[in-house]
Amino acid sequence: MVRDVEQKKAVYDVFEERGFLEQVTDEGRLRELLDGKVTCYIGFDPTASSFHVGNLVPIMSLAHMQRHGHRPIALVGGGTGLVGDPSGKDQMRQIITYEEILQNAEVQKKQFSQFLDFSGGQALLLNNADWLTKLNYIDFLRDIGVHFSVNRMLATESVKIRLETGLSFIEFNYQLLQAYDFWYLFKHHNCLIQMGGSDQWGNIVAGIDLIRRLEGEQAYGITFPLIMTADGRKMGKTEKGAVWLDPERTSPYEYYQFWINTDDRDVKRFLALFTFLPMEEVEEYRKLEGADLRKAKEALAFEATKIVHGEKEAIKARNASKALFSKEGADKDAIPTKYMEKEKFIEGIPIFKLFETAGLCASSSEARRLIEQGGGYLNNKKVDKFDLVIKLNDFDRKDEILLRAGKKKFYCIKLS
Repeated sequence: MVRDVEQKKAVYDVFEERGFLEQVTDEGRLRELLDGKVTCYIGFDPTASSFHVGNLVPIMSLAHMQRHGHRPIALVGGGTGLVGDPSGKDQMRQIITYEEILQNAEVQKKQFSQFLDFSGGQALLLNNADWLTKLNYIDFLRDIGVHFSVNRMLATESVKIRLETGLSFIEFNYQLLQAYDFWYLFKHHNCLIQMGGSDQWGNIVAGIDLIRRLEGEQAYGITFPLIMTADGRKMGKTEKGAVWLDPERTSPYEYYQFWINTDDRDVKRFLALFTFLPMEEVEEYRKLEGADLRKAKEALAFEATKIVHGEKEAIKARNASKALFSKEGADKDAIPTKYMEKEKFIEGIPIFKLFETAGLCASSSEARRLIEQGGGYLNNKKVDKFDLVIKLNDFDRKDEILLRAGKKKFYCIKLS
C-alpha cells in the first residue's frame, strides 16, 4: 500500500482532522487501541450491483485503517442483505433474490480491491452468508435472542422512525443479525471495532453489548456523519441519480465531472474526506479563493478518479475536461458516448430528443427549455431551435457529433 506522511499520525487523529467522526464509544480506550494494531470491520449490504459515491466514506475509512497498519474486514452482507436494513429508511427495502445478492457481492469484491490490499491477510473480505444462512432458528432464539430487550430495541431511533410508517418482523430482526456478525468476527477474527454510518449506532451498540454478555469482553464502535452537500442533497445523488463506481454505469469522465462540479463550499471538506492527499496539502488548497478554487477542484476530481479508476483513466478524463473547456480538440474516448444506428438519421431526429436520449436532460420538456434559454450546443455551436432536425450531414468525418448542456455536461453520439 502507498504510505504518506500521515503514517506518523495515529489513525484516530487522521479521522478527526479529516471529518470522519460522528460518535465513538470510549474515546480514551479507542485511542489506546489504535496506537497499536487492531482489527476492525464495516458491513456492506449488496443491494445494488455497484457501490456509489455515497458509500465512499466507510470504504475510505477502511483504507485509512489499513494505511496505518490495522487490519480491516470488508464484510459483504450476503446474509443480512436477504433481510434488509431498516436503518435510515422510511419504508421497507425491496427484497431481492439470493442470486442477485450473490452477483452483487461479486462486483463489490472487485471494487473493494481498488481501496484495500487483501494480499497476505492484510485485509479480509468476508461474506456473512457463510454463517448467517447456516443458523438454526430455535438455537438462535435461545442463544442470541435471549440477550435482547424488545423495549430497548423499540427505543432505537431507526426503529422508532419506522414504527410510524410500518416495520416488518423480518426487518425488526436485523439488529440481532448485525450484532451476531460483530460477535462472530470478534470470536473468529479478534475484531474489536465495528464502524459504520451514523444510522448504524444502535446496531453497533447492540453488537458491543452482545459481545460483553457472551464473552465478558469489551468491543468498540465508531460512526461517521451522513455527508450532505452544501445545497442540502445527500452525497452522491444528482439529477440523473446515483454516481456509481462501476465504469459501465458512470464513466470515468462522468465521474471526474461529478467531482470537478463540486459546490465551492464543499471542495475543502471533500478533499479531506475523498482523497488521500496529505492534510498539509489539503490545507494549502483551503487557502484558495475565487477563480483559484478551480485548482482545488481539479485536484479533488483527479485524485478521486484515480482512486476508483486508476491514474491512466484519471489523466484521460482530466485531459478531456481541459480540452473541452479550452475549446481545443478533445479526446472523445473519455466522454460519455452512445452509438446510434445510421438509419435513424436518414430522416433525422429532433435535437431536443437527442439531449433527452443522452441523459443531458431528464425529459423532452427540460431539453426544450434548455435549448430555448441558450444552453444547448451542437459541436460547440449554440443551438437556436429546439426542434432542429439532426441528419447524417451533421456528423463529422469520424461519424460523431458532440452535444453539450450548459458549460460542463458533454455527450458524444457516434454512428453504428
